[in-house]
Amino acid sequence: MRTFGAFVQGMREHKKISREQFARLVQFSQHTVASIELGRRMPDKAFVELAEQALDNTGALRKAFQYLNRNPGLAAWFKEWARREKTAVSLSTYECRTVPGLLQSEPYARALFQNAVPPLSDDQLQIQISARLERRDLLRDRPNVPFSFIVSEYVFQQRIGGTEVTRGMLDHVLAGAEMRNVTLHVMPTDCELHACLEGPLALLEGPDGKRFAYSEGQKNGRLISDLKEVIPLQQRYDTLRSQALTPGESRVLLERIRGAL
Repeated sequence: MRTFGAFVQGMREHKKISREQFARLVQFSQHTVASIELGRRMPDKAFVELAEQALDNTGALRKAFQYLNRNPGLAAWFKEWARREKTAVSLSTYECRTVPGLLQSEPYARALFQNAVPPLSDDQLQIQISARLERRDLLRDRPNVPFSFIVSEYVFQQRIGGTEVTRGMLDHVLAGAEMRNVTLHVMPTDCELHACLEGPLALLEGPDGKRFAYSEGQKNGRLISDLKEVIPLQQRYDTLRSQALTPGESRVLLERIRGAL
């Protein structure tokens, strides 16, 4: 926000427009303009559009604004990955802790956040759930993007939130796996080979062809852009997919788990 604000101020001063004059042009108070320029206030789209018109409509502010998002409910270390998810041309996820966020049902997501330590307030809980559901919309909003998931069987055996929540979660996952752009593989607990024993992994390809990886642990996450690191992780994922159950076998297993509840 400070960087964006300094950018606005620099463009304004380059045009030799005072803050008072600029405030009238963008139809915001001088105090609001000052707060945005000093990085204390998040600008909205209306401000950006009017500021563009006042500053020669170069498109620079619109482009910069794309990278300015608080993303409430998302962990600070996850925000850059979440931003890249929105424009990815392919996305692959391996998860061994919980159901991947993009496949979670609302009651299941709520149960996860209710288990947070220290506990979340009601407002914090709702913010987290809203952010999770907004991310989940990617599957339907981007039908031409292939989403690949490999999930450990153990994840589906857990009863986070209770039996009814687990049933609903399995129904939701099975419905999601029916989408043409979604492929789901389950990694069985009795596997003898496992290429991703070092933990969860996510991979994506951007619209410019660049590839990224993401790994996460307790209260931290790491976005990996160095191709020398990304390529071995992609190889691990590809190998793991060959070791997991096929989508058809995975569906049969999940239906069997669902029926036993």
